[in-house]
Amino acid sequence: METADQKRVAMPVQGGSLLAGYRPLDGVPDEMVDAAGETRPVWKPFIAALDALGPDELSRRFARADQYLRDAGVYYRVYDNVGTNEREWPLAHVPMLIDEPEWRTISAGLVQRAELFESIVADIYSDNTLVQRGLLPPGLIASSPEYLRPVSGAVPSGGHFLHFCAFELGRGPDGQWWVLSDRTQAPSGAGFALENRVATTRALSDIYGDMPVHRLAGFFRGFRDALHDLAAAESGQLAIMTPGPLNETYYEHAYIARYLGIMLLEGEDLTVTKGRLMVRTVSGLKPISVLWRRLDASFVDPLELNPVSRLGTPGLVEAVRNGSVSMVNALGSGILETRALLAFLPRIVRALRGEELILPSIATWWCGQGSERRHVIDKIDRLMIGPALSTRMPFEDEGATRLGSSLSPEEKAELIARIEADGPAFVGQEAVTLSTTPVFVGGALVPRPASLRVYLARTENGWSVMPGGFARVGFSQDPTAIAMQRGGQAADVWVVDSGPVDRDTLLPGERGAFSRAQLGSLPSRAAENLTWLGRYIERAEDMVRILRAYHVRLAETSDPDMPLLVETRDYLEPLGIEVDSAIPAGLIGVIDSAVYSAGQIRDRFSPDGWLALRDLSKTVHDFASKVAPGDDAVRAMTVLLRKLSGFSGLVHENMYRFTGWRFLEIGRRLERGIQIARSLAWLGRADAPDGALDMMLEIGDSVMTHRRQYTAHTDRRTVIDLLALDPLDPRSIVFQLERLKEEIDTLPGASRGGHLSPVAKEVLKLHTALAVKEPGDMSPEVLDQLAYDIGGLYSSLSKSYFG
Repeated sequence: METADQKRVAMPVQGGSLLAGYRPLDGVPDEMVDAAGETRPVWKPFIAALDALGPDELSRRFARADQYLRDAGVYYRVYDNVGTNEREWPLAHVPMLIDEPEWRTISAGLVQRAELFESIVADIYSDNTLVQRGLLPPGLIASSPEYLRPVSGAVPSGGHFLHFCAFELGRGPDGQWWVLSDRTQAPSGAGFALENRVATTRALSDIYGDMPVHRLAGFFRGFRDALHDLAAAESGQLAIMTPGPLNETYYEHAYIARYLGIMLLEGEDLTVTKGRLMVRTVSGLKPISVLWRRLDASFVDPLELNPVSRLGTPGLVEAVRNGSVSMVNALGSGILETRALLAFLPRIVRALRGEELILPSIATWWCGQGSERRHVIDKIDRLMIGPALSTRMPFEDEGATRLGSSLSPEEKAELIARIEADGPAFVGQEAVTLSTTPVFVGGALVPRPASLRVYLARTENGWSVMPGGFARVGFSQDPTAIAMQRGGQAADVWVVDSGPVDRDTLLPGERGAFSRAQLGSLPSRAAENLTWLGRYIERAEDMVRILRAYHVRLAETSDPDMPLLVETRDYLEPLGIEVDSAIPAGLIGVIDSAVYSAGQIRDRFSPDGWLALRDLSKTVHDFASKVAPGDDAVRAMTVLLRKLSGFSGLVHENMYRFTGWRFLEIGRRLERGIQIARSLAWLGRADAPDGALDMMLEIGDSVMTHRRQYTAHTDRRTVIDLLALDPLDPRSIVFQLERLKEEIDTLPGASRGGHLSPVAKEVLKLHTALAVKEPGDMSPEVLDQLAYDIGGLYSSLSKSYFG
């Protein structure tokens, strides 16, 4: 394997200023430059366009691409010794370019490989003729943790084991593309490939528009349509199954679900009833007939597979066996990722198809066979040694895969002893030397090692190849340091044609009769998170209004012992709000909870809404260490209030009025009703300190309304009338109950056969009782009870829709 201190080619590359210092590594193929140091034809117009922009303009444009990714919230999760944390998506701004003729060869090789893998996995889980004919060792299959006996003999209801695959490619020293690893379990990255394209074209829109680059939308449209056709044929719905927000690629799961318009579900959203997979929705159980899983097979069913899994659904394997659900990809297909399998593919493809592999795998020797084990031991200095059953690429698995030449004599002797003692556990593989591709660093282009990940999807016309995928690029010249978990970058891949290309989109054509799409089912968990998002946002706004009123008075009097301020502290302390800090931890916690709830439903949340929420969170965290009590805090609270109002306005004005929006609105109205009732009970007491009523009007954002409505001096009756009983005041309690009644009446099952649901009855009772009251009836005790009763509506709502 080449190292970071390789010699560089002495011949300078022809070109403008960006290429003046570009030097490919000695003996390593480069994607942009050929062996003679000439820029490849497909790259020439692109590099000329970059050079015309110049380093400064490119830096500004690439910064805009990075800003887009930050604004969109694109991230991946990193696991390390400390735990897990989110990192911004590391875009390598210069795309990798491949011309159409070469891409046709790559596509043909990968389609051949996908068809071969379909035959292999179908045989492994049925007749096992490959084992019987001696083309696959039985021990290799039987010992694999990815061989799932509970699904042996089960024929996929859709007729195919594989629907979506990915393959990692690298270009060898001879210029040929080699397959480094196969992804048939739950391939990740397709959504990131889309985001790479969006971000790159944001920076280079003029260049992209002038070049005949193949679009990606047609690939996704074909796969989406195939999945919908499969679901319709089996009389059920289509969904994506995710491990949840803590998964390293959860952002991508949510992005793909939103992009394709598919439900995103976690294991707890699903249940198996009478052998049929069902999703829990606010309208009751609904059948799922196609499930695109984005988690490893062993975790999908704790009943029959991994008993410690908390990510799956008990009974899911049963539903697969009886054919009531199609799994994408089929359970057990992960066995095709077994590293040792690469050693047997050449014989298998000749036996099954009478062909040679168009795209060969990296040379692999399984140490479960005597001659191969001897070869690996004899050539250990030239090979990578790793676990036979691992599904990871050689340069990804630093801990388990070792380059023989990098070992000390003692380490090498220990490894050889382990291979001799347990040969079937090891493979030897040819050391990987990756080609390089240009990266923009410090105002110039420099070569960095890269691999290419390409995606295939099964459609009604057979396998479709995504025209591009994404390249993983190293930060340094070390070819082992390109894995995302180890700090690698991701680059867009442009497949460039010689002529015009189709401008594909996800939109259907205009042929045939028009019909408005029907809204899909709303999972109960999503409805619950939407409700809590509404509650947390409204709770945060109430806290901010109270804190602003407190600090206004503190700034005016400089007397923290003023009776109204003392009472305010006493009121806030049980709520976890310590006013000694200008930005209390309790307020930060509520806003963080809102972000968490929104994060659970990223597929149902607009990018603008998410950006506004993240901006709010960033602001409150920034303020925490910078803001002082008093006037400084007043200004900070005004900023937070403006951002809270901006988020609420964005949601209220732009969010489609589907069932999910109604739960979000219900959450807001519940919380506002509770908070106004509690504040009125506190500040509307007959013995409240001086200034309490004025403070209440500030908290209720009703100072101007009160002045216009009542010419008399402010008193308890006018404040209670406005903020509790006035049906035209959007801050009043009765207004919240009116809105709650309207929204709850539109929920599924709110009224059946003339009978109201329990929650509809409760809100009707509360609204009617309050509508007939007078200000004199609203004692602190009545208001406290009203706050309690409004809170009780959530319990009824939860029992009806979230259980």
